[in-house]
Amino acid sequence: MPLHLPQLTRRAFLQRLALAGAAIAIAPTSHAGLFGKSRDKHTFAFFSDTHLAADPAAVSREVNMADHLAACVRELAAWPVKPAAVIVNGDLALQAGQAGDYASFGRGIAPLRTLAPIHLTLGNHDDRSNFWQAFPHDATPADAVPQKQVAVLATDRANWFLLDSLDVTAATPGELGTAQLGWLARELALRPAKPAIVVCHHNMQLPGGTAGLKDTAALTELFAQYRQVKAFIFGHTHDWHLETHASGVQLINLPPTGYVFKAGRPSGWVRATLARDGMELELRALDSQHSEHARVQQLKWRPA
Repeated sequence: MPLHLPQLTRRAFLQRLALAGAAIAIAPTSHAGLFGKSRDKHTFAFFSDTHLAADPAAVSREVNMADHLAACVRELAAWPVKPAAVIVNGDLALQAGQAGDYASFGRGIAPLRTLAPIHLTLGNHDDRSNFWQAFPHDATPADAVPQKQVAVLATDRANWFLLDSLDVTAATPGELGTAQLGWLARELALRPAKPAIVVCHHNMQLPGGTAGLKDTAALTELFAQYRQVKAFIFGHTHDWHLETHASGVQLINLPPTGYVFKAGRPSGWVRATLARDGMELELRALDSQHSEHARVQQLKWRPA
């Protein structure tokens, strides 16, 4: 059951592309440049809501999602340094997580596998069974929480807690569930000293809401109990937005890599660079003329 796609050597990358007959999102002459760069161990790249369809020509909301993903991949591949990791935060697939959607997604992110490990979470448009079968060469057991994809990614300046909010495929709300919340509490208790960043596809649901995380109240109780939690990163709403929760936890709403819900909002990806007391975020909008493109924002962690 894959969650982490390890970085590939140049040889393994080219062999897999040849076997799959995959089209490459960057020019073949630039392959060598993917392997010689230094790595910034404090920088992470975030994609979300890619919504890839089996047909690369598919269009939704006047957007070709495969083209959007390819453009983001090209820019990250051209970045001066390699990120420590790439995190794709749910809704990898277009509507109901069809096998062909994941085949298309796998081809689209293939060049990134030369840059860094890729960590995948699931959203409400994903299907676990098809997802688990999509990357047979990289399947690894994920049994910490039955039927959920959870993990702790330990890095120098923070522990990242990757959660699974997929409840019912193609149904809008999400849910973590009692078992996953219990796992998160135990893992946080084991790691009190380092800042914790929680990553989940669904947004916190406001009172009376019906489209977000159904067990928001239970999650925020954990944020109150474990002061090392400094940020909550999510997608789902297709709206790039930053705010501070009443608890002091930084809320980071990722932009969609695919399509936006509201005209004028940016699509693209996000560079996140950790400091010892916070995080620097930069929106990389697909529209380089967007008013928020390349804007750098500094977040400070709440006190312990």
